[in-house]
Amino acid sequence: MDLLGNYGGSDDEEERPGSPSADAELFKLSLPVQVTAAPNIDTAGRVLMEGKAVTEAETRHYLDPKARSVQYNLPYRDMAAPVVGPAHPFQKDGLAAGLKNHRAGHVEDTHLQSYAFDEQYNTYHSMGYAAAPGSQALVGKTDAAQGGTVYGNAAKRRKTAEEKAAAAERKQRLQQEAQAQVAAGQPFALTNRLPWAEKQAQVPELTEEQRAHIAKAAEAKEATAAEDVEARGPTSFFHGKADKDYQGRSWLAPPRDKKKESDACFLPKRWIHTWSGHTKGVNAIRFFPGAGQLMLSAGLDGKVKIWDALGSYKCMRTYLGHSKGVKDINFTNDGSKFVSVGYDKNIRLWDTETGQVITTLNTGKLYFCGVFHPEDDKQNVLMAGCADKKIYQFDFNTGDVEQEYNYHLGAVNTVTFIDDARRFVSSSDDKSLRVWEFGIPVQIKYIADPSMHSMPAVTPNPAGTAIICQSLDNQIVTYMTKDRFKQNRKKTFKGHNTAGYACQVNFSPDSKYVMSGDFEGRAFFWEWAQPYKVVRTIKAHDGVCIGVAWHPMESSKVATCGWDGLIKYWD
Repeated sequence: MDLLGNYGGSDDEEERPGSPSADAELFKLSLPVQVTAAPNIDTAGRVLMEGKAVTEAETRHYLDPKARSVQYNLPYRDMAAPVVGPAHPFQKDGLAAGLKNHRAGHVEDTHLQSYAFDEQYNTYHSMGYAAAPGSQALVGKTDAAQGGTVYGNAAKRRKTAEEKAAAAERKQRLQQEAQAQVAAGQPFALTNRLPWAEKQAQVPELTEEQRAHIAKAAEAKEATAAEDVEARGPTSFFHGKADKDYQGRSWLAPPRDKKKESDACFLPKRWIHTWSGHTKGVNAIRFFPGAGQLMLSAGLDGKVKIWDALGSYKCMRTYLGHSKGVKDINFTNDGSKFVSVGYDKNIRLWDTETGQVITTLNTGKLYFCGVFHPEDDKQNVLMAGCADKKIYQFDFNTGDVEQEYNYHLGAVNTVTFIDDARRFVSSSDDKSLRVWEFGIPVQIKYIADPSMHSMPAVTPNPAGTAIICQSLDNQIVTYMTKDRFKQNRKKTFKGHNTAGYACQVNFSPDSKYVMSGDFEGRAFFWEWAQPYKVVRTIKAHDGVCIGVAWHPMESSKVATCGWDGLIKYWD
């Protein structure tokens, strides 16, 4: 108990020498005082790991790219961390692969054409500077850079204010000198030194007398050309290489390997060729009967041309026999002959192969159309619509008029055979249609109505059951020709503008499509079964599109002609 008393006591009990507390105080005083120099550590963002406070970056475990499995849970930042450490230079998946995008090394993402590379290369070796690839900066001797290259595309230096003032002063001085010399009677002394604008200002306007003289000279030139044609007589020029091939066949013979592509016709989609031999507008085009290897064209320049429509697209022959424009052309059934009707009041029958005129008919009257009889044994019969309100039936064998059909009250525009060539239909400026028996000058049908307009173009369908007429009220009307001749009001085609122009109408060989031009240069296509629907429109010509024709053998090719002097081919 005495021993326990040495360690305990009351609070107010004084510490005695030799007690434990007194000994502790004495021990603390006897120890030396130690002062530490370590800085204060910021423990924010640190974690305790294995008894040590470490940073968050030190806790990351970098994943081995080749490891197949991971035995501990990794955060996403460690999974997406880049590969660190040395990479093998010949390893495909190492760091060196990122710096090598070509088998010979690294290639920058910059492309230069050979011309641009040679230009900069020669500029650098000649002038000491060049443009840096991929930027507008210059490399090399930039102090001597003039902004150009050795190829001479240096930037044009702008004139200073002093140079502009000097140029204006020189121009004014030249004008004053020119005016002084003109006043002195020397008007051409400084003409070549005046500016171009001043030359234009010195050109005087033509007077009415001078314009009349120029117009009279032009008319005299045309009259002289017409007289030359009449004095020289009809002639023709062959433009091909030879009129016979190596087997002795004529250039008119169709190719033997050419066959019809398809019985069904398809609408053209693209423009494939242009014929431009006429100096004035083209009035009509006709394909060669049968194979359609040639195409005949009638121009307002008085020329008739025949073109190759299958191979070379060249002009094969030019027929010169009219002193004025040609209104209408038509082939015979075999294509060996054709007739041309001109505004010079001449009707000429040509030999297609040789270009010689077989017969010329001139009664002193103007004719607007000429159509052969469809039967093979009557190819010498021509039906011609005249401006004197009559239809004349000519016989080319004798050159005489065999019959006259005289009931119309205006100029006759068209003659169209129907009903297996036993009858024909005529249209006139008197806004009527008349049906005739061939050879009998008495009309058997007269169609006229106050709402009708003149119909200057008429075409039968390939089946021979109907005709379509271009009415000048911007529509195409249909008349049925079998049994009773009457109008089919359900088949009226609209959408084009033809008022005042004799735009021709035509059918596709399978009778599926109806086509026509208009005075805005467009070609329109309708379906025969759906007359109210325009299935295609083509902007074909700059002027009036006066004629359209479908190729008889190639099911998707169409030719158009216009008053711009061009013939275009579409496929």
